[in-house]
Amino acid sequence: METFTNNNKSTKIKESLIVYILIAATAVTIFTTFGILFSILFEAIEFFKMESFWYFITGTEWSPGVEGAKYGAVPIFTGTFMITAIALLVAVPIGVYSAIYLSEYASNATRNIAKPMLETLSGIPTVVYGFFAAITVAPVVVDIASYFGMEASFNNALACGIVMGIMIIPIIASLSDDVITSVPDSMRKGSLALGMTKSETIKFIVVPAAMPGIISSVLLGISRAIGETMIVVMAAGVRANLSANPLEDMTTVTVRIVDALTGDHAFGTPETLSAFALGLVLFVVTLILNIVSVYTIRVFKEKYKSSNL
Repeated sequence: METFTNNNKSTKIKESLIVYILIAATAVTIFTTFGILFSILFEAIEFFKMESFWYFITGTEWSPGVEGAKYGAVPIFTGTFMITAIALLVAVPIGVYSAIYLSEYASNATRNIAKPMLETLSGIPTVVYGFFAAITVAPVVVDIASYFGMEASFNNALACGIVMGIMIIPIIASLSDDVITSVPDSMRKGSLALGMTKSETIKFIVVPAAMPGIISSVLLGISRAIGETMIVVMAAGVRANLSANPLEDMTTVTVRIVDALTGDHAFGTPETLSAFALGLVLFVVTLILNIVSVYTIRVFKEKYKSSNL
């Protein structure tokens, strides 16, 4: 009896220790997030003491380092969202359809060959993607545009977005494949037993059940696209250009941050501190995207639960 009591106490101590370790790990992630936020926030406040916050978020001209410099971030965020949107238009359909094929239609032999080859794309350095965009894709875009009587710059957002979409295909495809594969096979068999075809089962049963995970994979792809720098520099340029034409050159937030922090001007100047202001706004945008995605995932989960009652 005494031995059993001692073993029980030892087990409780070990479980408590594990709980404390998990709490500490969670606290590290939370404090790291706040540390990043505060390190950006204080420098951004210094920038907004020098420049107008309202013009920063609504201004349409970004021209640092010149007399009468202006810091309107609208062109930069417009370029960021446009390039990201083009990348998603390329990556989401191809990535999700690839995942459906690999998990639902491909044989084991095909899957064992195709999935490693697909994931190889994620290991290619982004500078190589940049060369591919600048040397191969951009000239093709220019030629196609000229064929239809349109003028395109060799540094254009369309080529950048296409290549960036190719870059994030493995992220969406691999994660979506894992999520779709984890859907219980009993759901597929039950649907087929009720008379649904295989394609109807995938459309109405499998994909809705896997939708929270698919949304998470798309969000991860968005985060990767927003944070990409090298492809943008090499394929889209560094000019803050407010335009709705994807055939023109434009830039993104991360490129301007790198440009501001690698110049030869002093740290306390508006040119340098503008990087922290851009980083702060990007942090807020990312937070909003995460909140929206969590809400969307929750809605799909509730809808999925209610449909199974």
